[in-house]
Amino acid sequence: MRKDSVTGMLLTGIGNVDHNQNSNFFVVDNKTTDAEISEKFTEFTNRKDVAIVLITQWIADKIREQVDDYTTTFPTILEIPSKDQPYDPNKDSVLKRVQRLFRD
Repeated sequence: MRKDSVTGMLLTGIGNVDHNQNSNFFVVDNKTTDAEISEKFTEFTNRKDVAIVLITQWIADKIREQVDDYTTTFPTILEIPSKDQPYDPNKDSVLKRVQRLFRD
């Protein structure tokens, strides 16, 4: 997530840095590569201590194929809007899965 989104989450008390300096958050800026985002996505979705991965939609768009291919229930991926980009429900991978369930 972008710095402002991460700051908001940290202010609610959900951020954590363990004794090995591993955090449960990752700040993305204009210098962050898609490969770095992809690597962190893989890391967070494989951690046993993470139940929900919050990712802003514009960052999810950078690794859209990886996000859409993720089918594991836990951790759950939730795409959230950012203040800089409008939210598009047609891109949201979780919403698309729910819509498919109701069509089938």
